[in-house]
Amino acid sequence: MSKIEARLAELGLTLPEAGAPIANYVPFTVSGKIIYVSGQVPRKDGAIHPVGHLGAGVSIEEAKAAAQQCFLSVLAHAKVAAGGDLDRIARVLRITGYVNSTPNFGDQPTVINGASDCAVAVFGDAGRHARSAVGVAALPGGAAVEVEAILELA
Repeated sequence: MSKIEARLAELGLTLPEAGAPIANYVPFTVSGKIIYVSGQVPRKDGAIHPVGHLGAGVSIEEAKAAAQQCFLSVLAHAKVAAGGDLDRIARVLRITGYVNSTPNFGDQPTVINGASDCAVAVFGDAGRHARSAVGVAALPGGAAVEVEAILELA
């Protein structure tokens, strides 16, 4: 078991299967030592969950947990990109989080902390990253959040 997989287990976290894209794109690309992981939406029992808008039915805590799940999906794809070895990931460079929000909802950064906190918990200082947290009117499948990331290979 890799050091990162041991850390995930210690945190009680499990990587999901690296799912196939739902449109005409690839789940990740690698250029040199950089992995670009496409946006991931949260899934539970094979379905997108939660769905809906922050500020109209989806709670901040539920959305934070969903953002964490999105980051775990990012890591599942990064593992494939790293040849199956998460220990090859040297650093999380950037996370971009999209929050399906009503016009008056302004707490997107708190929601995306679910992904950011997970990155730091798993990778320590190497998990500290640049970030954007953006409110949007809609996301694929009605997802409450979507997270994409850029990571660096060792």
